[in-house]
Amino acid sequence: MKHTLLALALAGLAFGAQADTLTKIKDSGSVTMGVRESSGALSYTLGDGKYVELCERVLKTIQKQLGLSSLTTKYQPVTSQNRIPLVQNGTVDIECGSTTNNATRQKDVAFAVTTFVEEVRIAVKANSGITSIGQLNGKKVATTTGTTSVQTLRKNERATGVNFDEVYGKDHADSFLLLESGRADAFVMDGAILAGNIAKAKNPADFKIVGEVLSVEPIAIMMRKDDPAFKKAVDDSLSALMKSGEIAKIWDKWFMQPIPPANTKVGMPPNDNTKAAWAAPNDKPMEAYAAK
Repeated sequence: MKHTLLALALAGLAFGAQADTLTKIKDSGSVTMGVRESSGALSYTLGDGKYVELCERVLKTIQKQLGLSSLTTKYQPVTSQNRIPLVQNGTVDIECGSTTNNATRQKDVAFAVTTFVEEVRIAVKANSGITSIGQLNGKKVATTTGTTSVQTLRKNERATGVNFDEVYGKDHADSFLLLESGRADAFVMDGAILAGNIAKAKNPADFKIVGEVLSVEPIAIMMRKDDPAFKKAVDDSLSALMKSGEIAKIWDKWFMQPIPPANTKVGMPPNDNTKAAWAAPNDKPMEAYAAK
């Protein structure tokens, strides 16, 4: 019993130390950012360069707030499967990818105010003839392991009676490769991720995004739970970017202008839900959008 109590006490101390992220950052002079390597223009890698400008801006604000002359950012690649555990166990301080804020995940982690509101769609080959969910019957549908997209597709009322085979990519680039190579007939995912992967394809014109909007999902930066001071610092920084209009400029840079490595455009303006989230910053989960 004594050993158990001691273990619990030590675990509590470890959690307490881990939970105060601002102190951890100040003491170490470093922060670990969880990044996605192929989440369209939201988060992707180009050799040593990780492109997640919004998070870099947030961390610059936090560096200033903590009075640090320098702040080392360590990049930790994460996947849809391991991103939540790596935030929970303290490996990652701030996850900047393409994570949907939903009620189930809110039990395990915290989310900053919504950065943008995504619409889940279907990508197909332009010559496939597929234009809607109903035409996926008997087809192979790719999605990325650990994401919510295929459950979303299955739950959609227009998918009633539609039977398809799921094929899984380990990350979004892998899922897109399944479509590109003909091993899948469609790839179901957030529109921005689809558009970003199409923009980087050898022949972007070979693909198109089709069909109904399957779900509306708020995308947000993820952090450890029960650390209100760090969440406030992140939220305040993002809210300031929204209020000043700077976030719209960052969007224009990454979604409307040519981006590396191929200098192609994603060509996706912010939708009305995203503009509303910028106008009134909030951390509502996706269930709040479904309730409309």
